[in-house]
Amino acid sequence: MTTEDNKLDSESLEKIKKELTEKREQILKDLEEVSTGNRVKFPDYGDKLDENAQEIDEYTTNLATDKVLEESLRDIENALDRIEKGVYGVCKYCHQPIGKKRLLARPVASACVPCKTKLQNG
Repeated sequence: MTTEDNKLDSESLEKIKKELTEKREQILKDLEEVSTGNRVKFPDYGDKLDENAQEIDEYTTNLATDKVLEESLRDIENALDRIEKGVYGVCKYCHQPIGKKRLLARPVASACVPCKTKLQNG
């Protein structure tokens, strides 16, 4: 593969931007289902012990879901912000271009593979 094949072209960038925007909209819808404002919804099934247990189980699941959705939303908004600022696809650590394959596979990536590998290996 040549360096040109690894370079992010405007068509790929538009594809990524569209995908990120669609994902953001879906996450916002999903967040509405598990939370209101900044609070995770607590389900109300009734006063019986099994209903209370079900409420707690669903609430715990909603808390975890809310956290994952919020983190995903943050990553997507950061990537869209980098696109708007014209710095998308540049590693935040070494300031070198992030490979096209990586960005297509993980559009929210803000680090190149070598830097991410170094970070994960400590």
